[in-house]
Amino acid sequence: MPPPNWSSQLIHLGAALLLLSSFAMLSQRRILSLVNLFALQGAVLSVSTAIVAYTSGASHLYASAALSLLLKVFLLPWILHRLIVRLNVRWDTETQLNIPATMLVGILVVVFAFALAQPIAQLSSAVTRSTIGIALAVVLLSFLMMITRRKAISQVIGFLAMENGLFFGATSATYGMPMVVELGVALDVLVGTLILGVFFFQIREQFDSLDLQHLERLKED
Repeated sequence: MPPPNWSSQLIHLGAALLLLSSFAMLSQRRILSLVNLFALQGAVLSVSTAIVAYTSGASHLYASAALSLLLKVFLLPWILHRLIVRLNVRWDTETQLNIPATMLVGILVVVFAFALAQPIAQLSSAVTRSTIGIALAVVLLSFLMMITRRKAISQVIGFLAMENGLFFGATSATYGMPMVVELGVALDVLVGTLILGVFFFQIREQFDSLDLQHLERLKED
């Protein structure tokens, strides 16, 4: 078994990569690149979970790491890629905020997340408790991406990235959730993505665009 400091450094490296990928998603306007960044987040999350399992001796986390690898690195990105090809969506529309302003707000969100997570981390006995702030920052940055995007598929990717942050936070704080809960959440995410895929086609057929601003016509009617 490697020394605990090495495993802790690897976990913190994974947390830093998750945070950097969240900022990359905020600044990215190409939807295909958003999917690839989401797959990268899934890979980092799987490796980090496996390292936590090895360090803590929580064997159920190996199954969680394998489930994350299958679902978030292979299956969900494959579904999203198919949707992008079928819908012929390559670029996002103009965001609600320009990229520099969005990044500035993202930095403020990270500062807020670390301040909010500090008392929570002190109550945790996990060796990864110092990464709780990063997990919360990933959740809030993903939520920020959902707010500032107009295309429906971009908002769905933001929702999926938010789930990555929640999963990483659960692993950081309590060494993961019960396996039956994780299976239920994974199934809900998969089914939700498939349903939203059908919803995308309905929006495209009705408005010939995936820009959610077109849904305001329904409010006016």
